[in-house]
Amino acid sequence: MAAFTVRPLDTSTWEAFALLVEENNGVWGGCWCMGFHVRVGKGRTPAQNRADKHQRVRDGRTHAALVFDGERCAGWCQFGSPAELPEIKSRRRYDKDLIALPDWRVTCMFTGKGQRRRGVADAALGGALAEIARLGGGTVEGYPEETDDRTLSGSFLHTGPMAAFENHGFTRTRPLSPHRWVVTRTVAPA
Repeated sequence: MAAFTVRPLDTSTWEAFALLVEENNGVWGGCWCMGFHVRVGKGRTPAQNRADKHQRVRDGRTHAALVFDGERCAGWCQFGSPAELPEIKSRRRYDKDLIALPDWRVTCMFTGKGQRRRGVADAALGGALAEIARLGGGTVEGYPEETDDRTLSGSFLHTGPMAAFENHGFTRTRPLSPHRWVVTRTVAPA
């Protein structure tokens, strides 16, 4: 596994983040990692998503752990409060069995082309959990995809692979679909 460094997404790391997104076609067709902040799709352009993400970074209203291989951003793990990241997939199924909202959500993971299968997702999730601890800790939820019995394109793993979450101490709480779960973990404050 490569030796990576992890830094938070902020104004000092925006350019490295933006370069990775641009090199990967805006990520998932121009989402710019906005899909859990607001509903993306019809009526929203990649340029609008980029501008909105950049404004959120300047305002301190978005969180991500960026993984660096030297000076280049290789990937990230987005996290935030439910108020910051209100849009989740399978909302009806999620709400049906909801007992209490978590303090934090881990919603999106991305690894750039040529960087996959090197431990970027694992480093990104570990970095996100360290940032959550630094920010006070609490209950953390993720929504990973189970991949043990099938092969998937990376585009289907935008919420992360189950193995990465289980390696970081998350437990399966309830299913959201045949292959996606709500997983939880409590993180102590740093």
